[in-house]
Amino acid sequence: MSAFSKGAPMDDLDRELLNRVQSDFPIASRPYAAIAGDLGITEAQVIQRLKALKARGIIRRIGGNFVPHKLGFVSTLCAAKVPEEKLESFAETVNRYPGVTHNYTRDNPFNVWFTFIAPSMEEIDANLEAISRETGVREILNLPATKVFKIRAHFDL
Repeated sequence: MSAFSKGAPMDDLDRELLNRVQSDFPIASRPYAAIAGDLGITEAQVIQRLKALKARGIIRRIGGNFVPHKLGFVSTLCAAKVPEEKLESFAETVNRYPGVTHNYTRDNPFNVWFTFIAPSMEEIDANLEAISRETGVREILNLPATKVFKIRAHFDL
């Protein structure tokens, strides 16, 4: 069962709220009140709906996205060959590192992919070595970005 099929279906207000928060989140002392004013509902309703959407797995997180190199950081894409029986524990280990933004599986010998952001490539290398030691997964590719082609990902609901 997918996250989208759990619970009641999304209504038009849920869709409008998701459209609003994914690419146009207000920079304000009370951003949910600002969104509420735009949508004609209360701040409490905005917060309640967002919590419900998160609980249903429709929203993963609400947070800022930053351009790493503009903050003096480096980023890399990593790919690992993880045995099926280690997938869950490997993902849990990787997710404990604050520089990991997301990870996912692919139908490929390198079946777990994740992005890593840190102040230096040396820190990323050290973290990848620690992940390898802790999980026993020896094949982890470090594929640093050489040129970034950024697109705006907005899903019109």
